[in-house]
Amino acid sequence: MLLPGGCRPAECAASTRHEVFTVRIYAISTAQLLPRTLLFTILEPSRIMRLLQYNNDGDFSLTESFEGDIPKKYAILSHRWGEEEVTSKDLTDGKSKGKAGYGKIQFCGEQARRDGLQYFWVDTCCIDKSNAVELQEAINSMFRWYRDATKCYVYLSDVSRPRTDSADGSNKDWVSTFRKSAWFRRGWTLQELIAPASVDFFSEEGELLGTKASLEQDICEITGIPARALRGSPLSDFSVAERMSWAASRETFRQEDKAYSLLGIFDINMPLIYSEGKDKATQRLREEIDKASRGISVSSVVK
Repeated sequence: MLLPGGCRPAECAASTRHEVFTVRIYAISTAQLLPRTLLFTILEPSRIMRLLQYNNDGDFSLTESFEGDIPKKYAILSHRWGEEEVTSKDLTDGKSKGKAGYGKIQFCGEQARRDGLQYFWVDTCCIDKSNAVELQEAINSMFRWYRDATKCYVYLSDVSRPRTDSADGSNKDWVSTFRKSAWFRRGWTLQELIAPASVDFFSEEGELLGTKASLEQDICEITGIPARALRGSPLSDFSVAERMSWAASRETFRQEDKAYSLLGIFDINMPLIYSEGKDKATQRLREEIDKASRGISVSSVVK
């Protein structure tokens, strides 16, 4: 029998302890393998937020703000990802305007400017997803970023409402399509609906459909979320089982995101381990929820 390293037991007894230890390392979870400083960085919300800002020439550029210096007022976009989304690299390389996803960014910026807001945030390009640490910090901060936004614009690419000549805007042909929108079935949009105080819904043409308040009855019926939760009641007022039920029928592209998209709903921070699978991610989430309910902080567990 050969031991790790290619030697036989009698030939390398002195190195056996070292080799066995090396093998045992691979049985440890990815989270445990991370340096302690990196793990704490991942567990903590991001201290940097990138925002888009309109320039004097009518174009926009990325800005970076450290915690404490983040603008008090900004708009934020909620949408479903599609083909050719604009990345942060596309913006810096000047390749954003040629992509299909640029229209949503432009819509968000123009609507923000109409609402008197200089800054706005779009997830596709305000996070450098090639940086694993930044991505994890951003996901752990996402609920807070949506909660603190002055305005959240929901762009529904599958709901059409052409401009109407009706003076009171009474044409409601779009309502049935609105109720069937895939936006209500996505995992990440749950926190994007609940966290912000002000949520405006727009059609694919950029026409205002209504607000979270004006469309409350429809939204409650579509999602099963109580009106109290939509109006800003503390989420801790709702049981773990009830909050889990809000996400039960929602889908995510990556299976682990079924759990990761609920971090803000349960006020939890934890490292992300893509490739661990939905079941393990959900198990870790439940463990963190249980720790929080018993008053055990993450920092007291990770030594």
